[in-house]
Amino acid sequence: MSLTKKNIPTVTINRLCIYHRCLEKIIEVEGKEESIFISSSKIAALTGINSAQIRKDLAYFGEFGKRGIGYPVINLVKELENILGLDRKWSVIIAGAGNLGKALVRYKGFQKRGFLIKGIFDKDPLKIGKKIGHISIYDVKELEKFIRDKNIDIGVLVVPAEFAQEVADKMVAGGIKAILNFAPLRLTLPPEVKIHNVDLSFEFEGLTYYLNLC
Repeated sequence: MSLTKKNIPTVTINRLCIYHRCLEKIIEVEGKEESIFISSSKIAALTGINSAQIRKDLAYFGEFGKRGIGYPVINLVKELENILGLDRKWSVIIAGAGNLGKALVRYKGFQKRGFLIKGIFDKDPLKIGKKIGHISIYDVKELEKFIRDKNIDIGVLVVPAEFAQEVADKMVAGGIKAILNFAPLRLTLPPEVKIHNVDLSFEFEGLTYYLNLC
């Protein structure tokens, strides 16, 4: 499917990821038969997302279903993988070889989904040159050149807030266009660079709001 650039809401993209995971589970259970269809109401029951919202989200990208029958599961998975870029491999680097950085490197799920960690960077001379599994720890001074030489697609920031902007600037200078930021700092970067901020304390605060209602 050929996609034109659209101003798709971020929440819609997030829901597409949920639909994709849901359909993968169905394939695991029912197999890869081309004849398997699923309705938006069934997806809604499995994901907790309103069926009208599901149809609206998918309609941003085309007509994938058949009225009265539903969506062909195998074809819809392929379309979602195309939309989300999951039909190719992505090269990733991590800046910050602390506990969180090490945990991310050790997580096997990234590779299974096509995200290949090529290196981890730090400024600590006691860490540089060592390995986490088969992934080497490099000097952060080498970051820009490494990104250019290895054609890195995505950068992950797990450094202290006081260093986050500087390291992010190095990533952008190397050519990275997408950054996953765990640092508790809002980065200032060119508009063409996509940033996803992950604030774990913010997530905890969201939970305590609901606990406070009990």
